[in-house]
Amino acid sequence: MPLHIETPLIESPLLGAPGRRVWLKMEALQPPGSFKLRGVGLACEHHARRGARRLVSSSGGNAGLAVAWSGRALGLPVTVVVPQTTPQRALQALRDLGAEVQVHGASWQEAHSAALALITADAALIHPFDDPLLWQGHASLIAEAARQGPKPGAVVLSVGGGGLLAGVVRGLQEQGWHDVPVLAVETEGAASFRAATLAGQTVDIGAITSRATSLGARRVCEQALRCWREHPVHSVLVSDAQAIAASLRFVDQHRVVVEPACGASLAVLAPQGPLHPVLARSHEVLAIVCGGATAGVEMMREWAAEAGVAAPVTSS
Repeated sequence: MPLHIETPLIESPLLGAPGRRVWLKMEALQPPGSFKLRGVGLACEHHARRGARRLVSSSGGNAGLAVAWSGRALGLPVTVVVPQTTPQRALQALRDLGAEVQVHGASWQEAHSAALALITADAALIHPFDDPLLWQGHASLIAEAARQGPKPGAVVLSVGGGGLLAGVVRGLQEQGWHDVPVLAVETEGAASFRAATLAGQTVDIGAITSRATSLGARRVCEQALRCWREHPVHSVLVSDAQAIAASLRFVDQHRVVVEPACGASLAVLAPQGPLHPVLARSHEVLAIVCGGATAGVEMMREWAAEAGVAAPVTSS
Protein backbone atom coordinates (compact mmCIF):
# COMPACT_ATOMS: atom_id res chain seq x y z
CA MET A 1 0.00 0.00 0.00
CA PRO A 2 1.31 3.49 -0.80
CA LEU A 3 1.93 5.92 2.04
CA HIS A 4 -0.45 8.50 0.57
CA ILE A 5 -4.23 8.25 0.63
CA GLU A 6 -6.73 8.56 -2.20
CA THR A 7 -8.18 12.04 -1.83
CA PRO A 8 -11.73 13.12 -2.71
CA LEU A 9 -12.64 14.86 -5.94
CA ILE A 10 -15.50 17.23 -5.21
CA GLU A 11 -17.42 19.68 -7.36
CA SER A 12 -17.35 23.29 -6.17
CA PRO A 13 -20.43 25.21 -7.33
CA LEU A 14 -19.03 28.30 -5.56
CA LEU A 15 -15.97 28.34 -7.83
CA GLY A 16 -17.83 27.27 -10.95
CA ALA A 17 -20.03 29.27 -13.27
CA PRO A 18 -22.81 28.65 -15.79
CA GLY A 19 -21.38 26.28 -18.37
CA ARG A 20 -18.23 25.56 -16.33
CA ARG A 21 -17.88 23.07 -13.48
CA VAL A 22 -14.88 23.19 -11.16
CA TRP A 23 -13.64 19.97 -9.58
CA LEU A 24 -11.34 20.13 -6.55
CA LYS A 25 -8.74 17.41 -6.03
CA MET A 26 -8.39 17.71 -2.26
CA GLU A 27 -4.69 17.07 -1.70
CA ALA A 28 -4.83 19.24 1.42
CA LEU A 29 -6.34 16.15 3.08
CA GLN A 30 -3.17 14.06 2.73
CA PRO A 31 -1.99 13.11 6.26
CA PRO A 32 0.95 15.58 6.36
CA GLY A 33 -1.19 18.27 4.74
CA SER A 34 -0.16 18.39 1.08
CA PHE A 35 0.25 16.53 -2.21
CA LYS A 36 3.96 16.12 -1.46
CA LEU A 37 3.35 12.79 0.25
CA ARG A 38 2.56 11.15 -3.10
CA GLY A 39 6.00 11.60 -4.61
CA VAL A 40 7.98 11.82 -1.39
CA GLY A 41 6.39 8.65 -0.04
CA LEU A 42 7.24 6.79 -3.23
CA ALA A 43 10.84 8.02 -3.11
CA CYS A 44 11.24 7.11 0.56
CA GLU A 45 9.88 3.62 -0.02
CA HIS A 46 12.22 3.19 -2.99
CA HIS A 47 15.30 4.13 -0.98
CA ALA A 48 14.21 2.04 2.00
CA ARG A 49 13.99 -1.03 -0.25
CA ARG A 50 17.50 -0.27 -1.50
CA GLY A 51 18.87 -0.32 2.02
CA ALA A 52 18.75 3.31 3.18
CA ARG A 53 18.86 3.54 6.95
CA ARG A 54 18.32 7.29 7.22
CA LEU A 55 16.43 9.94 5.21
CA VAL A 56 17.63 13.51 4.69
CA SER A 57 15.50 16.36 3.34
CA SER A 58 16.11 20.01 2.53
CA SER A 59 12.76 21.68 3.01
CA GLY A 60 11.27 24.07 5.51
CA GLY A 61 7.74 23.13 4.62
CA ASN A 62 5.54 20.56 3.00
CA ALA A 63 8.22 18.30 1.48
CA GLY A 64 10.07 18.05 4.78
CA LEU A 65 6.86 17.15 6.57
CA ALA A 66 6.14 14.48 3.97
CA VAL A 67 9.62 13.00 4.50
CA ALA A 68 9.15 13.08 8.28
CA TRP A 69 5.77 11.36 7.93
CA SER A 70 7.23 8.74 5.57
CA GLY A 71 10.22 8.10 7.80
CA ARG A 72 7.97 7.51 10.78
CA ALA A 73 5.84 5.08 8.76
CA LEU A 74 8.91 3.22 7.51
CA GLY A 75 10.75 3.22 10.83
CA LEU A 76 13.65 5.30 9.51
CA PRO A 77 15.23 8.33 11.23
CA VAL A 78 14.83 11.62 9.37
CA THR A 79 16.93 14.78 9.32
CA VAL A 80 15.39 17.88 7.78
CA VAL A 81 17.57 20.91 7.03
CA VAL A 82 15.55 24.12 6.87
CA PRO A 83 16.40 27.76 6.10
CA GLN A 84 16.17 30.45 8.76
CA THR A 85 12.92 31.74 7.23
CA THR A 86 11.02 28.58 8.20
CA PRO A 87 7.98 29.39 10.38
CA GLN A 88 7.98 28.11 13.96
CA ARG A 89 4.77 26.24 13.19
CA ALA A 90 6.56 24.16 10.54
CA LEU A 91 9.57 23.55 12.80
CA GLN A 92 7.33 22.26 15.57
CA ALA A 93 5.34 20.09 13.16
CA LEU A 94 8.58 18.48 11.94
CA ARG A 95 9.70 17.77 15.50
CA ASP A 96 6.28 16.42 16.41
CA LEU A 97 6.73 13.83 13.65
CA GLY A 98 10.06 12.80 15.16
CA ALA A 99 12.41 14.49 12.70
CA GLU A 100 15.75 15.99 13.66
CA VAL A 101 15.66 19.61 12.49
CA GLN A 102 18.75 21.61 11.52
CA VAL A 103 18.48 25.30 10.62
CA HIS A 104 20.98 26.54 8.06
CA GLY A 105 21.17 29.55 5.75
CA ALA A 106 18.85 32.26 4.58
CA SER A 107 17.34 30.34 1.65
CA TRP A 108 16.37 26.85 0.57
CA GLN A 109 19.44 26.68 -1.67
CA GLU A 110 21.74 27.12 1.33
CA ALA A 111 19.78 24.58 3.36
CA HIS A 112 20.00 22.14 0.45
CA SER A 113 23.79 22.50 0.29
CA ALA A 114 23.97 21.70 3.99
CA ALA A 115 21.72 18.67 3.50
CA LEU A 116 23.98 17.34 0.75
CA ALA A 117 26.90 17.45 3.19
CA LEU A 118 24.99 15.09 5.52
CA ILE A 119 24.66 12.29 2.99
CA THR A 120 26.57 9.15 3.87
CA ALA A 121 26.60 5.65 2.40
CA ASP A 122 23.53 4.60 4.38
CA ALA A 123 21.52 7.84 3.93
CA ALA A 124 19.22 8.90 1.10
CA LEU A 125 18.55 12.49 0.07
CA ILE A 126 14.89 13.18 -0.71
CA HIS A 127 14.72 16.20 -3.01
CA PRO A 128 11.63 18.38 -2.55
CA PHE A 129 10.80 18.66 -6.26
CA ASP A 130 13.53 17.57 -8.72
CA ASP A 131 13.39 13.77 -8.90
CA PRO A 132 11.63 11.44 -11.40
CA LEU A 133 10.38 9.35 -8.47
CA LEU A 134 8.52 12.40 -7.17
CA TRP A 135 6.96 13.08 -10.56
CA GLN A 136 5.86 9.45 -10.80
CA GLY A 137 4.21 9.66 -7.39
CA HIS A 138 2.51 12.97 -8.08
CA ALA A 139 1.12 11.58 -11.36
CA SER A 140 -1.08 9.26 -9.30
CA LEU A 141 -3.43 12.13 -8.47
CA ILE A 142 -4.39 12.42 -12.14
CA ALA A 143 -4.98 8.66 -12.36
CA GLU A 144 -7.31 8.99 -9.36
CA ALA A 145 -9.10 12.00 -10.80
CA ALA A 146 -9.66 10.09 -14.05
CA ARG A 147 -11.45 7.35 -12.09
CA GLN A 148 -13.41 9.79 -9.96
CA GLY A 149 -14.73 12.34 -12.45
CA PRO A 150 -14.90 13.60 -16.02
CA LYS A 151 -12.01 14.38 -18.31
CA PRO A 152 -11.05 17.98 -17.55
CA GLY A 153 -10.94 20.71 -20.15
CA ALA A 154 -8.13 22.31 -18.14
CA VAL A 155 -6.06 21.71 -15.01
CA VAL A 156 -5.14 24.53 -12.61
CA LEU A 157 -2.23 24.14 -10.21
CA SER A 158 0.38 26.14 -8.33
CA VAL A 159 4.02 25.86 -9.37
CA GLY A 160 7.08 26.37 -7.15
CA GLY A 161 10.04 24.14 -7.95
CA GLY A 162 8.01 22.37 -10.63
CA GLY A 163 7.54 18.92 -9.11
CA LEU A 164 3.75 19.04 -9.07
CA LEU A 165 3.66 20.40 -12.62
CA ALA A 166 5.97 17.61 -13.82
CA GLY A 167 3.85 14.99 -12.10
CA VAL A 168 0.53 16.32 -13.37
CA VAL A 169 1.77 16.54 -16.96
CA ARG A 170 3.09 12.99 -16.68
CA GLY A 171 -0.28 11.87 -15.34
CA LEU A 172 -2.17 13.61 -18.14
CA GLN A 173 0.01 11.98 -20.77
CA GLU A 174 -0.40 8.56 -19.16
CA GLN A 175 -4.16 9.02 -19.53
CA GLY A 176 -3.75 9.99 -23.18
CA TRP A 177 -4.91 13.52 -22.31
CA HIS A 178 -2.23 15.28 -24.33
CA ASP A 179 -4.76 17.96 -25.32
CA VAL A 180 -5.63 19.06 -21.76
CA PRO A 181 -3.99 22.43 -21.00
CA VAL A 182 -2.43 23.23 -17.64
CA LEU A 183 -2.49 26.65 -15.99
CA ALA A 184 0.71 26.86 -13.93
CA VAL A 185 0.16 29.65 -11.40
CA GLU A 186 2.81 31.56 -9.43
CA THR A 187 2.85 34.66 -7.31
CA GLU A 188 4.72 37.66 -8.66
CA GLY A 189 7.48 37.47 -6.07
CA ALA A 190 8.26 33.80 -6.73
CA ALA A 191 7.94 33.52 -10.50
CA SER A 192 10.87 31.29 -11.43
CA PHE A 193 8.76 29.28 -13.89
CA ARG A 194 7.62 32.42 -15.71
CA ALA A 195 11.26 33.58 -15.85
CA ALA A 196 12.27 30.25 -17.38
CA THR A 197 9.58 30.42 -20.06
CA LEU A 198 10.67 33.95 -20.99
CA ALA A 199 14.36 33.04 -21.10
CA GLY A 200 13.86 29.68 -22.79
CA GLN A 201 15.97 28.07 -20.07
CA THR A 202 15.89 27.74 -16.31
CA VAL A 203 17.29 30.82 -14.60
CA ASP A 204 17.94 31.95 -11.04
CA ILE A 205 15.57 34.77 -10.11
CA GLY A 206 17.49 35.85 -7.02
CA ALA A 207 15.52 36.78 -3.93
CA ILE A 208 12.04 35.41 -3.20
CA THR A 209 9.80 38.28 -2.13
CA SER A 210 6.43 36.52 -2.15
CA ARG A 211 4.38 35.73 0.95
CA ALA A 212 3.71 32.34 -0.68
CA THR A 213 6.96 30.92 0.64
CA SER A 214 6.16 27.35 -0.45
CA LEU A 215 6.53 28.58 -4.03
CA GLY A 216 9.96 29.97 -3.19
CA ALA A 217 12.31 28.07 -5.49
CA ARG A 218 14.68 30.53 -7.13
CA ARG A 219 15.04 28.16 -10.11
CA VAL A 220 12.52 25.60 -11.37
CA CYS A 221 13.63 22.11 -12.30
CA GLU A 222 14.52 21.42 -15.92
CA GLN A 223 11.58 19.01 -16.18
CA ALA A 224 9.14 21.89 -15.60
CA LEU A 225 10.49 23.71 -18.62
CA ARG A 226 10.44 20.47 -20.61
CA CYS A 227 6.76 20.10 -19.77
CA TRP A 228 6.15 23.64 -21.03
CA ARG A 229 7.79 22.74 -24.33
CA GLU A 230 6.04 19.39 -24.77
CA HIS A 231 2.55 20.02 -23.36
CA PRO A 232 0.08 22.95 -23.46
CA VAL A 233 1.23 24.64 -20.24
CA HIS A 234 0.36 28.30 -19.64
CA SER A 235 2.22 30.46 -17.12
CA VAL A 236 -0.10 32.61 -14.98
CA LEU A 237 0.87 35.20 -12.36
CA VAL A 238 -1.20 36.50 -9.45
CA SER A 239 -0.36 38.94 -6.67
CA ASP A 240 0.23 37.97 -3.06
CA ALA A 241 -2.98 39.79 -2.12
CA GLN A 242 -4.95 37.71 -4.63
CA ALA A 243 -3.43 34.46 -3.33
CA ILE A 244 -4.10 35.35 0.30
CA ALA A 245 -7.65 36.47 -0.43
CA ALA A 246 -8.31 33.20 -2.26
CA SER A 247 -7.01 31.19 0.71
CA LEU A 248 -9.32 33.11 3.05
CA ARG A 249 -12.31 32.61 0.75
CA PHE A 250 -11.56 28.90 0.58
CA VAL A 251 -11.91 28.60 4.35
CA ASP A 252 -15.30 30.30 4.20
CA GLN A 253 -16.48 28.33 1.20
CA HIS A 254 -15.04 24.87 1.81
CA ARG A 255 -14.00 24.82 5.49
CA VAL A 256 -10.43 23.77 4.65
CA VAL A 257 -7.34 25.83 5.49
CA VAL A 258 -4.75 26.17 2.72
CA GLU A 259 -1.68 28.36 2.52
CA PRO A 260 -1.16 31.20 0.00
CA ALA A 261 0.93 28.93 -2.24
CA CYS A 262 -2.26 26.95 -2.82
CA GLY A 263 -4.36 30.12 -2.87
CA ALA A 264 -2.39 31.27 -5.91
CA SER A 265 -4.06 28.68 -8.14
CA LEU A 266 -7.44 29.17 -6.47
CA ALA A 267 -7.18 32.90 -7.23
CA VAL A 268 -7.42 32.13 -10.95
CA LEU A 269 -10.86 30.69 -10.29
CA ALA A 270 -12.11 33.73 -8.35
CA PRO A 271 -15.45 34.85 -9.84
CA GLN A 272 -14.51 38.53 -9.61
CA GLY A 273 -11.11 38.07 -11.26
CA PRO A 274 -10.25 38.17 -14.97
CA LEU A 275 -11.06 34.84 -16.62
CA HIS A 276 -8.13 33.16 -18.35
CA PRO A 277 -8.97 32.32 -22.00
CA VAL A 278 -8.27 28.62 -21.35
CA LEU A 279 -10.90 28.57 -18.60
CA ALA A 280 -13.36 30.51 -20.72
CA ARG A 281 -13.55 27.59 -23.14
CA SER A 282 -13.36 24.76 -20.56
CA HIS A 283 -16.57 23.12 -19.40
CA GLU A 284 -14.83 20.93 -16.79
CA VAL A 285 -11.94 22.38 -14.77
CA LEU A 286 -9.74 20.33 -12.42
CA ALA A 287 -8.11 22.38 -9.65
CA ILE A 288 -5.36 20.80 -7.56
CA VAL A 289 -5.90 21.91 -3.95
CA CYS A 290 -2.27 21.24 -3.04
CA GLY A 291 -2.73 22.17 0.64
CA GLY A 292 0.00 23.46 2.90
CA ALA A 293 0.82 22.38 6.41
CA THR A 294 2.22 25.75 7.46
CA ALA A 295 -1.31 27.22 7.41
CA GLY A 296 -3.07 27.65 10.74
CA VAL A 297 -5.48 29.90 12.62
CA GLU A 298 -2.90 32.49 13.68
CA MET A 299 -1.33 32.53 10.22
CA MET A 300 -4.79 33.07 8.72
CA ARG A 301 -5.27 36.10 10.94
CA GLU A 302 -1.93 37.52 9.83
CA TRP A 303 -2.79 36.95 6.17
CA ALA A 304 -6.19 38.60 6.64
CA ALA A 305 -4.58 41.69 8.18
CA GLU A 306 -2.02 41.79 5.39
CA ALA A 307 -4.67 41.47 2.69
CA GLY A 308 -6.95 43.99 4.40
CA VAL A 309 -9.92 41.63 4.62
CA ALA A 310 -11.92 40.13 7.46
CA ALA A 311 -10.44 36.96 8.94
CA PRO A 312 -12.78 34.00 8.37
CA VAL A 313 -11.40 32.12 11.39
CA THR A 314 -12.05 33.78 14.74
CA SER A 315 -11.21 31.10 17.31
CA SER A 316 -8.38 28.66 17.86
